[in-house]
Amino acid sequence: MELALVISVVVIALVFDYTNGFHDAANAIATSVSTRALTPRVALLMAAIMNFIGAHLGTSVASTVGKGIIDAPDGRHGLIIVGGALFGAIVWNLITWYFGLPSSSSHALIGGLVGSALAASASVHWSGVIEKVVIPMVLSPVVGLLLGAIIMIAILWIFRKANPHKASKGFRYAQTLSAAAMALGHGLQDAQKTMGVIFLALVVGGYASPDSHIPEWVITSSALAISLGTYAGGWRIMRTLGRRIIHLDPPQGFAAEAAAAGVLYTAALGFGAPISTTHTITSAIMGVGATKRLSAVRWGIAGSIVTAWVLTIPAAAVVAAIGYFILNLILG
Repeated sequence: MELALVISVVVIALVFDYTNGFHDAANAIATSVSTRALTPRVALLMAAIMNFIGAHLGTSVASTVGKGIIDAPDGRHGLIIVGGALFGAIVWNLITWYFGLPSSSSHALIGGLVGSALAASASVHWSGVIEKVVIPMVLSPVVGLLLGAIIMIAILWIFRKANPHKASKGFRYAQTLSAAAMALGHGLQDAQKTMGVIFLALVVGGYASPDSHIPEWVITSSALAISLGTYAGGWRIMRTLGRRIIHLDPPQGFAAEAAAAGVLYTAALGFGAPISTTHTITSAIMGVGATKRLSAVRWGIAGSIVTAWVLTIPAAAVVAAIGYFILNLILG
């Protein structure tokens, strides 16, 4: 029975990973599609491939999620806690996807873990939540916004005498590389979060040691699930990021993607921090747009996005707590 429960939690985790992929597909390619640097289907295929590769580049973020957020008890109760966390994250992902809001799948998962653990009276590593989640959650959009603005200003200065048509054409090609870098960073960040949850399920189920390495099958299955989800696409959110915040041109799209990718790599490889790819690329787009003029950014839409950011962790936590109580009633 315990094995069946472990398998069920792993499957649910991979379902979350898939929803993460289609929910966050826009993060990597919305700017490239909106500037017509890439066609939607080619962009999605490229993003899916780079997601798969990125997922194999490290496990530090997975360790943070699997070991640094909660202490789930061993056995059935621990598996129910993890299941409740995944329930909360998946439901919040689907709600924000339906309304086209680019909220954070990462923070939905973190909120789910915290909410389910609190409902179960399990231990939460608040220091880890603050240091590895809350502080990066605040800093990464700020850095993304500033870095996007700096890169855009540099582009405007360096190419101030260039022929606008030729420069735009060149940046369309450059956007292929920046979009690929962004997709690689998304795989590096977001696939690892699912790896961490699966590893946590294996530990509490008695099928792995807390000190052991994450199994290769966990890495590959997580990479494959997020890649398939990415290829399925997230068109509602893609419209929000690609058009509704600001109409981007190729140089702006390149600047936003380059800035966001740089923040993702630094957070994952340098600090093992599970930051939001959604927050990072959205703030970079805002920073790039603001260099044109502040009114070029549709701050009303940006405000609704920020509201979704603020609500994600507590909302996912509440849904996860409900999921825990339901699962505990059925399986406890």
